[in-house]
Amino acid sequence: MKPQETFDFQIRKSWIALSKMYNEQVAQYGLTVAMGFALLNIDIKKGTPSTSLGPKMGMESTSLSRLLNSLEKQSLISRESNPDDGRSVLIKLTKEGLKMRNHSRQAVLDFNHQVLKEVTEDDIRGFFKVMTIVGKVVDAHRTEEMLKMT
Repeated sequence: MKPQETFDFQIRKSWIALSKMYNEQVAQYGLTVAMGFALLNIDIKKGTPSTSLGPKMGMESTSLSRLLNSLEKQSLISRESNPDDGRSVLIKLTKEGLKMRNHSRQAVLDFNHQVLKEVTEDDIRGFFKVMTIVGKVVDAHRTEEMLKMT
């Protein structure tokens, strides 16, 4: 099997191209793809507990902490005590953070619209079905590896 015939190759190639495209778009606002993704995952009304943001984004706590520090330094987020749980912190968007979130959201919507013009409903269903299966296979593999380690 040729590398370009593997799922891994096609997913990686697409992700790299997509990431490059988004980085070029958000760079004009002083953001990175990771920053835009974080802003999109913060609840605009209530904020999001920092402990749930990492799993939502698939990030380890150390990387998330650096990312949040960068966002805070740029005054895009604020950290507030969680009134429901004094041990945790809520990440909230600032006025500027909401503005940057909207830029990120529009970039995602524009790309989605461009893709939708090129594919059929069957293509879309097939894509999401395959990607769901890929996710399940990855999760099963990770669980299997974790069990081997114990």
